[in-house]
Amino acid sequence: MMKQLLVALLLLATTSPAVAQSDPITTAKRASQMLDHAADSLVAAESASDRVGALTETVRAYEEGLSALREGLRRASIQERSIALVFEAKRDRLSRLLGILQTIGTSPAPLLMMHPTGAIGTARSGMILSEVTPALQSEALVLRNQLEEVRDIRSLQQSAATQLTTSLAEVQTARSALSKAVADRVDLPRSFTSDATQMRALVESSDTLQSFASGLTDLNPTDLNNPADFEAAKGTLALPVSGTLLHRFNETDAAGVKRPGIVIATRAQSLVTAPWPATLRYAGPLLDYGNVVILEPSKGFLLILAGLGQTFGEVGEVLDQGAPVGLMGGLTPNPDAFLITAAKGSGGNQQETLYIELRQGDEPVDPATWFATNKE
Repeated sequence: MMKQLLVALLLLATTSPAVAQSDPITTAKRASQMLDHAADSLVAAESASDRVGALTETVRAYEEGLSALREGLRRASIQERSIALVFEAKRDRLSRLLGILQTIGTSPAPLLMMHPTGAIGTARSGMILSEVTPALQSEALVLRNQLEEVRDIRSLQQSAATQLTTSLAEVQTARSALSKAVADRVDLPRSFTSDATQMRALVESSDTLQSFASGLTDLNPTDLNNPADFEAAKGTLALPVSGTLLHRFNETDAAGVKRPGIVIATRAQSLVTAPWPATLRYAGPLLDYGNVVILEPSKGFLLILAGLGQTFGEVGEVLDQGAPVGLMGGLTPNPDAFLITAAKGSGGNQQETLYIELRQGDEPVDPATWFATNKE
């Protein structure tokens, strides 16, 4: 009986597929498929009639795929560490058990049938073994599945490193192509034509964001007749960039600065889009806010996006919802850095910040009431 048990344990450790794939692995595999689709979209975008729209969707698809892959790797790393802790806790007991089984397995069969107390003791030990065997087999099955899960996780990490090298290069290609496509665009409607001299004078004379916004409204008044009801969309808009709410309206940050807007933590080179159909009122450097984009989504409203690394478009253009307005700054991490931050599960990969301010008339209002935000 003990020889049969030993053989069963060995078979359980070496045969048959795992019962089910773990959820982290499923997540990572789905992300891999998303990145493959994004690569196909990048090829298709080259011949698309609306290259800006096609490339915008391609960049967004890459960002979503990479984000999903990062989450899958993070969860897989947590799962691997959890399994390692279980094995560490059981290591001594399992070692003793396997040692006993191996010793028994090499003992002559007649000795296994003998018991110091005689036939009754032999019968009782047999009954005990018959009860213990299923439990041992069940535990062995669990351990085998966990070992196979670790093997799958290691395989996932190796394949992810290979795919990351390709995908991170492709998303940069897509971003560069998008930047060029926006620069080449000539068919967008215009609400007005900007006077470069007047705009430069306003930038140089403004000492606060509020003074600049007030002067901007007076500089190029628009007769904006947006059929979409901006106020009716309150609370439903997607954020202009994929990220996490870092600071709320009028919340003091780590430097002791309190601003009448919200701050979104995001990743380097992330795409920034118009959350609502709007006229582009300003795009460029401003005060200490870095590169700034100011949109007019409705008469009397100005949406300010500050902290970009690159801006798209020309002042006066009328943009559709979801149109690209720029990219965040920073350097895209290399595959090794990507894998390290994903495995640690830290927020170190969200090192860029986008400041969002919404002004109604001459007063700032809480942008979070318009956007669907989250704070992790």
